[in-house]
Amino acid sequence: MLDLIVSAPPASLIPTVFATVLGLLIGSFLNVVIHRLPKMMQRESDNYVAHERGEPLPHTDRYNLMVPRSACPHCGHAISALENIPVLSYLFLRGKCIECKTPISPRYPIVELLTGMLSGLLIWRFGSGLAGLATLAFAYLLIAMTFIDADTQLLPDDLTLLLLWCGLLLNLNGTFVPLRDAVIGAAAGYASLWSVYWLFKLTTGKEGMGYGDFKLLAALGAWLGWKMLPVIILLSSVVGAVVGISLILFAKHGRNNPIPFGPYLAAAGMIALLYGRQMVEAYLGVPI
Repeated sequence: MLDLIVSAPPASLIPTVFATVLGLLIGSFLNVVIHRLPKMMQRESDNYVAHERGEPLPHTDRYNLMVPRSACPHCGHAISALENIPVLSYLFLRGKCIECKTPISPRYPIVELLTGMLSGLLIWRFGSGLAGLATLAFAYLLIAMTFIDADTQLLPDDLTLLLLWCGLLLNLNGTFVPLRDAVIGAAAGYASLWSVYWLFKLTTGKEGMGYGDFKLLAALGAWLGWKMLPVIILLSSVVGAVVGISLILFAKHGRNNPIPFGPYLAAAGMIALLYGRQMVEAYLGVPI
């Protein structure tokens, strides 16, 4: 990241630094999304089931991305603004709650740093116009989905479909690819994993992936076009295989324990956004 900033043209340095700082702040909010959105979905499901049964609703208090105020899950200590400064607060608190001294997961600063670094890289790469700002939204949604899927093995429709429609709307004027390529990419992305899912299920009687994976690949196709789908599928499969084998060998992850595929699709989508065109052109030997 430092090499990229140092080598960036002077005109792009200020937007890059600003985007990095903004990304740190957005990363703090993404931590809230990652933690709360699955809980919001579960509460909504619980209330729906109770309503259908004519039972009292189990969740009547307000719970969303803004309310209630963030607090330590162990002692209930309300987190102040000074305790919520991205990365710095974690270092100042030495990774522990200021009240009960319970360790705070290092994933919080990791998400903040990842979001900040990606924000700076994307603005440096795509500029601060429409395309650059759009790539920030692309990255933020992928980061949220990556960690939610890692935690719950769910890819919420609220995020996958939002990513899908944003990609199609942005490509109305060919921001990244022609609209025709985006529409075909969305359809082909969904259909390809849908076909793999049913082929695997009919062959083994098991479900190899979830419908959220279909929607995520469809969304990536809507942003990057159908020509990037082979690159995304290949990259995600290779990374997924390497990580999966490593978990089995070194982390004693059971072979029958499911491994979410969404994080690998998201990582592959980000790589394809940044370098996919160069990869395809280098492989084919012709511009695309």
